[in-house]
Amino acid sequence: MWRLSVSIFLFSCLAVSSSSFGDSEATCSGIVPLRYRYDKISITEYGGVGDGRTVNTKAFRAAIYRIQHLKRRGGTLLYIPPGVYLTESFNLTSHMTLYLAKGAVIRAVQDTWNWPLIDPLPSYGRGRELPGGRYMSFIHGDGLRDVVITGQNGTIDGQGEVWWNMWHSRTLKYTRPNLIEFKDSKEIIISNVIFQNSPFWNIHPVYCSNVVIHHVTILAPQDSPNTDGIDPDSSYNVCIEDSYISTGDDLVAIKSGWDEYGIAYGRPSSNITIRRITGSSPFAGIAIGSETSGGIKNIVAEHITLSNMGVGVNIKTNIGRGGYIKNIKISDVYIDTAKYGIKITGDTGDHPDENYNPNALPIVKGIHIKNVWGVNVRNAGSIQGLKGSPFTGICLSEINLHGSLNSYKTWKCSDVIGTSLKVSPWPCSELRTTGGYNLCSSTF
Repeated sequence: MWRLSVSIFLFSCLAVSSSSFGDSEATCSGIVPLRYRYDKISITEYGGVGDGRTVNTKAFRAAIYRIQHLKRRGGTLLYIPPGVYLTESFNLTSHMTLYLAKGAVIRAVQDTWNWPLIDPLPSYGRGRELPGGRYMSFIHGDGLRDVVITGQNGTIDGQGEVWWNMWHSRTLKYTRPNLIEFKDSKEIIISNVIFQNSPFWNIHPVYCSNVVIHHVTILAPQDSPNTDGIDPDSSYNVCIEDSYISTGDDLVAIKSGWDEYGIAYGRPSSNITIRRITGSSPFAGIAIGSETSGGIKNIVAEHITLSNMGVGVNIKTNIGRGGYIKNIKISDVYIDTAKYGIKITGDTGDHPDENYNPNALPIVKGIHIKNVWGVNVRNAGSIQGLKGSPFTGICLSEINLHGSLNSYKTWKCSDVIGTSLKVSPWPCSELRTTGGYNLCSSTF
């Protein structure tokens, strides 16, 4: 019976992806075709027990070993039936689908002592939190192709509280594990799954291409440290759509490496679309940075709905980053309650070590933000460029950010050159350049 239900569900997913919920809603999800897997196995066939107590690491590794080495034509679907499957971290393989049925939970063990370590990313030079290596993500993929994580809204639970407590008590030895990480991989689809309580970042595609993440729910307490929702990192052709994210850090954060290591690695993030994201966070809704040393370009974010935010849109970099942020288009954003509506800043984020080059200044240009409406926004916006590298080509149009009479403040700007059209409250003088109408109206 489970084989029939999986087949029906995958067929319906393919139909939904193709129709994009009607012609009126654009989608980028077609950049990776959803392949049908004729070969299907269940975790229970390899000793999996969903009682919430049995550790199923051997079952997951045995099932994935079978997929990797038998190499069935068209790949294999690994079915996780209803139940709670406790496991240590494990690696995926190419040409597989990890399918979680309704009521299925893959839950991380809380034994941090035996968690495997892996090398730092070359574009970071060390762990993001601490020098040295880093803990492997709970579910990991390295050098893979054609991998799908999907289902009937089953759950992948990182049980991150033990890691958060180590972070708060400063007892971490290495950088915390992500919940999901794909490295040097392509043709990845993640859909129709709930991700919760990640130890660190939730979904981290790094050095990847052709990645689709849609119809997911990502949850973590708002006081959980650094639990970013989705972090495309030095990756291109990435589609993020139709998802709900409520975490303790940025909902979607685009990155491309850290200071001298990211500059040397030189791998940008580009051609990324973010569409129809809803969520809440004490940090940013749509973020770019602050790790931007490999460069970030050709980003589109639209139809974003945010509530109870730290910042609605936050573009952030720093001296020593080098690289660039350019050709960014953000539109149709609704914000209900935030400290800041829009922030673009050159003084955010720390450095990996003392060897960064303070003369490596980022280039920020061609930032176009349109159709933003905010209520209960304490500060409309702040654009703080760098004296040696002012931010240029900043275009704001049709933006209304409203706050209460007691908290309402206007824009703050420095070292920025740009234009504005129909912005309320009245923007800073640097954004009132003659010809603003023509520039702003031609960018969308």
